[in-house]
Amino acid sequence: MEDLGRLLTAMVTPFDEDGEVDYHQAKQLARTLLESGSQGLVVCGTTGESPTLAKEEKLRLFAEVKSVVKHGVVANTGNYSTRASVELTKEAERAGADAILAVVPYYNRPTQEGLFQHFNAIAQSTRLPCILYNVPGRTVTSVSAETVIRLSQIENIVAIKEASGNLEQVAKIIQGARKGFRVYSGNDSDTLPILALGGYGVISVASHLVGRRIAAMIDNFLNARTEEAARIHRSLLPLVNSLFILSNPIPVKYALNCLGFPVGKPRLPLIEPDEKSKSIIEDALKDLRIDLPIRATK
Repeated sequence: MEDLGRLLTAMVTPFDEDGEVDYHQAKQLARTLLESGSQGLVVCGTTGESPTLAKEEKLRLFAEVKSVVKHGVVANTGNYSTRASVELTKEAERAGADAILAVVPYYNRPTQEGLFQHFNAIAQSTRLPCILYNVPGRTVTSVSAETVIRLSQIENIVAIKEASGNLEQVAKIIQGARKGFRVYSGNDSDTLPILALGGYGVISVASHLVGRRIAAMIDNFLNARTEEAARIHRSLLPLVNSLFILSNPIPVKYALNCLGFPVGKPRLPLIEPDEKSKSIIEDALKDLRIDLPIRATK
């Protein structure tokens, strides 16, 4: 498969003061993330508040980000409707996306065979590489290792973002999937353990702030400097934990705003952090070397 990189950032969607998508700031953020360690970007994913974005907003975001990113734009096109996911996948390909991400359907709780047919339909609708996304904490349903292994035989299903926290499942996928199929950690706290099992990289939230150090952790691990990789991993855990004290992306958006990179408030039903949570996030940012080059919005 064409390499999308080992460190991808699940990018937030910036909003302006009126709650509208700030496409200018989205392009600024995309450039800045690539300058600070990220090799690719997931656009309109969970961190990008996809459930509250209109289809037209998503398509424009795909195109706008692609206009400033030569390669590595992964468009999140999956939801609980196979038909809608297929339609958006086709349009994302026309908008210039380099790959697509498709989450396990949420709310309607399909069977494993239903999941296979859902992802197969999406893959058959596009020439783009497809990344599966397993996040049962949000979807309730989890795609099984056996189903992922079966899906890995489809040529353009090339990877999975695994956010189940189930390392036994991750190991089964790595062991049984076709050669070249890649497993990305979907939880920042799981990145090093998944690399140790044979995983490929991470689709990260914390990389908004510490992308260079996450990239250094991966590089150290790949070059057998495991003690240094473990040291970096441990040093980042307080920040990572603070970014998930509330539903993502509430904390990371607050952190970016605090650091002088305006991305606006989350859209309802998500709201800004309460005072206690703000204090925890602010404490995690104190004395932390931030990798994000800060840029003003206008």
